[in-house]
Amino acid sequence: MSATLTRERLHVAVVRPQVGLGGYRVQFDPSKALSRLEQGQDAWEDLWQGLHHQGDLGEASYAAVPHLVRIAEQAELRNWNFYGLVSLIEVERRGRRNPPLPGWIADDYHAAWQHLERLALRDLPVCDDAPTVQTILGALALCKGQAKIGALITILDDSEWDELTNEQLSWDDQYRE
Repeated sequence: MSATLTRERLHVAVVRPQVGLGGYRVQFDPSKALSRLEQGQDAWEDLWQGLHHQGDLGEASYAAVPHLVRIAEQAELRNWNFYGLVSLIEVERRGRRNPPLPGWIADDYHAAWQHLERLALRDLPVCDDAPTVQTILGALALCKGQAKIGALITILDDSEWDELTNEQLSWDDQYRE
């Protein structure tokens, strides 16, 4: 990435007062979970729980995105956890109740999204599982500035898609799978 956020800078950032709040609006240091993820261990549950809670984010959520992208770039393939979490953070970044993207992370955060777009375009043609395809498409919509489309694709689950398509398109009555 052009502007690299080091692990040390992330750690300092998350322990400063008023910085490092995660989804529960309490201090959350994602560096341990990110380190586990980088070592090939599963840390997604900790990251989902710590960085997002019912639409709430904190600055630690924003600070984790460049690291998530950096770690994902090293992987052969990425799954729905990666695309879904970073996309959800981007969607909820627009939420009025969440803090604005702080200046100290803005360059790294935006650079990470440029890298994410390239990863998504590389992963989409070889991805077959529905949750990953959905989250890749949501991420690409967000990359292209289509926030509402990206939010819908990222956030809706299968039952909500069924309800929406039946309500708006009479899908079950008018179309075949």
